Amino acid sequence: MLEPAVITVIIPTLDEEEALPAAIRSCREAGPCEVIVADGGSRDGTLDAARELADRWIVAPRGRAPQMNAGAGAACGEVLLFLHADTLLPPGGIPKLLSALRDSRVAGGAFRVSLVPSPGAGSYVRAMLALTGRMINLRSALTRSYTGDQAIFLRADVPGTGRVPRDPPDGGRGAVEGDAEAGEDRPPAGPGQDVRAPLGSVGPPSDGPRMWRLRLGYLLGMSPERCAEVYRRAPFPLTRRPGRAPRSAGGE
Repeated sequence: MLEPAVITVIIPTLDEEEALPAAIRSCREAGPCEVIVADGGSRDGTLDAARELADRWIVAPRGRAPQMNAGAGAACGEVLLFLHADTLLPPGGIPKLLSALRDSRVAGGAFRVSLVPSPGAGSYVRAMLALTGRMINLRSALTRSYTGDQAIFLRADVPGTGRVPRDPPDGGRGAVEGDAEAGEDRPPAGPGQDVRAPLGSVGPPSDGPRMWRLRLGYLLGMSPERCAEVYRRAPFPLTRRPGRAPRSAGGE
């Protein structure tokens, strides 16, 4: 039986066999922690990787929110950290996280993010990813509003912990990528805290602008169901449009 851990990292997965091993290894390099993989019914080798590398794995109803809730319910840690399978914690990140929580008024927080381009990405994509990462970090610093790619963490004893808002009734993924907010009845428990150790996220490069559009739409009155519908659409490709073919002198 596992001894109680100070930090429990919860990784919701669905067909993540390629990304999961690196994510779990980054947890080990970040510092002492318990790693729980909450799987939503993967059909590839995700569970094989979880059995080999994680401290514990569980199968939960599909959907990022139900999977996160199931992982929180199985956690032994005093602090819960929710990590996407395509995101890497920075080496030594756990001690820095604990340092941020030394102030008892701080209920939780998140890491700064550095968006990692795919191998072979062009200069345009690299520049856009760098700009998007800076915008995310600036927004977090100013508003203390975090997204799932930033490895949100919070104290396990915060009221409402373990009740992440459910996905829309149609079963879609959460409209804001399953951000680790506690239940709807959670009172404000204290300020959040940025951890100044950028983690690496290798998710789709065009997710950043799409999430900004969704947040704006939600603030302007878009329903959660509509946000989820928009989120499930394929993102716009973050690439240059091909140039038009030159016309001949005769206009053909």
